[in-house]
Amino acid sequence: MVVPRLVIAAPSSGSGKTTVATGLMAALRARGLRVSPHKVGPDYIDPGYHALATGRPGRNLDPWLVGEERVRPLFLHGAAGCDVAVVEGVMGLFDGKGDTDFASTAHVARLLDAPVVLVVDAARQSRSVAAVVHGFATFDPRVRVGGAVLNRVGSDRHEELCRSALAAAGVPVLGAIRRDDAVSTPSRHLGLVPAAEREAEALAAVDRLAALVTRSCDLDALLRLAASAPRLDAVAWEPARGERTDRPVVAVAGGAAFTFGYAEHVELLRAAGADVAVFDPLRDERLPDGTAALVIGGGFPEVYAAELAANEPLRAKVAAFRGPIAAECAGLLYLCEELDGRRMCGRVPGRARMTPRLTLGYRDAVALRRSPLTEPGERFRGHEFHRTAVEYAGDPLFRWDGGADGFGDALVTASYLHLHWAGQPMTAQRLVSSSRSPSVLR
Repeated sequence: MVVPRLVIAAPSSGSGKTTVATGLMAALRARGLRVSPHKVGPDYIDPGYHALATGRPGRNLDPWLVGEERVRPLFLHGAAGCDVAVVEGVMGLFDGKGDTDFASTAHVARLLDAPVVLVVDAARQSRSVAAVVHGFATFDPRVRVGGAVLNRVGSDRHEELCRSALAAAGVPVLGAIRRDDAVSTPSRHLGLVPAAEREAEALAAVDRLAALVTRSCDLDALLRLAASAPRLDAVAWEPARGERTDRPVVAVAGGAAFTFGYAEHVELLRAAGADVAVFDPLRDERLPDGTAALVIGGGFPEVYAAELAANEPLRAKVAAFRGPIAAECAGLLYLCEELDGRRMCGRVPGRARMTPRLTLGYRDAVALRRSPLTEPGERFRGHEFHRTAVEYAGDPLFRWDGGADGFGDALVTASYLHLHWAGQPMTAQRLVSSSRSPSVLR
């Protein structure tokens, strides 16, 4: 398939990747183009803004979580029917797992054979910008840096000096963005505030980013660079079909407290034979009609602990539910006995609390027992990202080099590990297969 595509990268975090990527997505959509949004790595928050910018699900591309061989197929799956794809990178261009560039933006750019646009924070430098860009453009000849966007430019003279230096270095300048505090997005302990928690404000912010990129960047030049990407030799990913035909209902937690999830998870559940219903643990007092299984993903329950605790009717329903439950991170906290001293559902024998320490990193975990998603001895590649801790009353569900975590029994899989089910599609199949038949519920 031929898909015009760009990777938006930077020398480091905080350079303006999200500003440029989200603004570019929205600006191209405003031109009438169908834009496919993607994000390198396990990030859940940026794809929410990408979805607002494009009107399509934001999708992640993570070689660690799904395997190198699935990156192209997943990209083509998301980009089907689109005119152009924009891929936002993660951290610095070559920053990957440990001391390698595995799962880095550069790694994904190579897998997609996509040109890279380097977003450079030009504040407090001028001619040195060219040295930075030249270094990144020549560090790995397999990565094609097709141009640069200058961010936080202070004046016309500042822009002129930067452009002149980059022209001498042979790297085209595709945009120059002036300092503008009006386009900032609020953040907290795990990054940006998710778009789902501030939808009206987030939509306004995306509109401002689109206007900023439209007036500051050469959209035609960016589209020409995207069109230079070659044909991809791969077949688009499709979720595996299951044999179940009675369409059990899998209830998926949503709302402001549970905003982390991959679009492919719902697609896998439906392909496995389930109907998916979303419920909000902050607002709904009962589970969706016919619920046969629960999926409670990531998010910020610590921010909403008081409201979750106050919804006692739903907590009681979850506590009494006897179908399979798959929970990760925020879902784990919700299933615990308590979170920061407030009562939760009590399905996991443990107490959770906020801590000052950020736990962050990829994990190569081994399951220690059977649960709705696991068999003993199976390996799962996951990602941890939290500032909470759980004191468990029992043995862990997963173990990895230097750590262990989680709770599992016949009905519950719960841990801090964020999994991408496209990399381990048996998870969705198992959850749907073990769901109670609707006839049993009547």
